[in-house]
Amino acid sequence: MAALLGDMVGDHPARPVLVASNDPAAGGLALASSVGVATIGLDHRAYASRAAFEDALARALHAVSPDIVALAGFMRILSPAFVVQFAGKMLNIHPSLLPKYPGLHTHARALAAGDAQAGCTVHQVTADLDAGPILGQAKVAIDAGETEASLAAKVLRCEHRLYPAVLRAFAAGDKSVIYL
Repeated sequence: MAALLGDMVGDHPARPVLVASNDPAAGGLALASSVGVATIGLDHRAYASRAAFEDALARALHAVSPDIVALAGFMRILSPAFVVQFAGKMLNIHPSLLPKYPGLHTHARALAAGDAQAGCTVHQVTADLDAGPILGQAKVAIDAGETEASLAAKVLRCEHRLYPAVLRAFAAGDKSVIYL
């Protein structure tokens, strides 16, 4: 999220209108607020159901009429009923080279499989977990002796380059896949 906010200046074709989190204490909310971006923290545990939480989140998003919804560090699986409201304009970043390793524990899975490469993927969000159209990928080599922590750090550096580049292109109407 910080990398996206930091990139959306100057001639960028997008401007942030809201940073939302399901954790009201998330550090990203304070960062966004400090640069003048509206924020909302909705503690998902305070809602009677997933649907009630998603309804509150959807109301907050619809209130600012975003052209793009960029998920970054949002670790909640969104229901098809929520996703369909933002179809074609919701993006997410995932720490694997999709379609390999959707879901969690991506680094451990890549290491256990003996993969030579890992990386990250920016994709459009669909009702199917980590299965939407791929908009960009960045690869890193998996070195001998690599650990989950060292691989995660390498992939995170790629995420901070890839996601801003893809968001910039997507906001400008360029739907070509970006490879870094």
